[in-house]
Amino acid sequence: MARTLWKGAISFGLVHIPVGLYSAEKRNSFDLTMLDRRSMKPVGFKRYNKETGEDVAWDDIVKGYEYEKGRYVVLTEEDFKRANVEATQTVDILSFVKEGEIGPIYFETPYYLAPDKRGHKGYALLRETLKQTGKIGIANVVIRTRQYVAALIPYKDVIVMNTLRYPNELRETGDLDVPSGNLKAVGVSPREVEMARRLVEGMSGTWKPDDYRDTYHEDLLALIEKRVQAGQTEVVTEPSPEDEERPAKGEVIDLMALLKKSVETKGKVRRPQAPAKARGRKLGRKAA
Repeated sequence: MARTLWKGAISFGLVHIPVGLYSAEKRNSFDLTMLDRRSMKPVGFKRYNKETGEDVAWDDIVKGYEYEKGRYVVLTEEDFKRANVEATQTVDILSFVKEGEIGPIYFETPYYLAPDKRGHKGYALLRETLKQTGKIGIANVVIRTRQYVAALIPYKDVIVMNTLRYPNELRETGDLDVPSGNLKAVGVSPREVEMARRLVEGMSGTWKPDDYRDTYHEDLLALIEKRVQAGQTEVVTEPSPEDEERPAKGEVIDLMALLKKSVETKGKVRRPQAPAKARGRKLGRKAA
């Protein structure tokens, strides 16, 4: 398990459940090094005093809030904690709402909550109560230097805490050019709706997370391996003109014909192909 990001307690009513907070994400990424294209040597960054130009060691760096031009209040991790000790140590459940009531656009980052040895009974009680009532808890929590509103959701044997976006963090949709709900006004016929429904039904199945993976990550590793084998490691690939012209703007598309053809092919969901055995063996560990 990854390191504990935060330790505190889930609080609802007078119940306190000691827990630790863990990241639930493990992203695929490439460890890319920035290079000087003239010499293919790594590019470094310096921490320096902008007034004197002298290098500054990590131990001499502190964080400050600029309250006036050029004047700062120095803040440490202890200051962030002391600002509100209870808020920085508690997942404070404020209310419970029905599962599925929160729109997907509000969900931000998932975390796992796991109990310490003293919190197993209370943790199990909260988890099972959420499952049986079909509710999720809405809580306030401080992570690092920011307060979040978060949803506590039972998932298998774990309580997931997913931070939520505040309404003012979401952009309005009024400026977007989207079609109205009046399908007749936008030229969608009942036959097209029925055909689209048949296509959706034909492509429907049970959610199996293991059926999906980051194939683009694998393709990039394959490209890297191919370049290494060909001795083209220092070639800077330039953009190439598109092989095919894009459809002209406003081109009429026969939706019915496309839907019919899709239904005839049974709308099978394309499953990712198994990666080549040699793909990314050595490179994959370095790049992941």
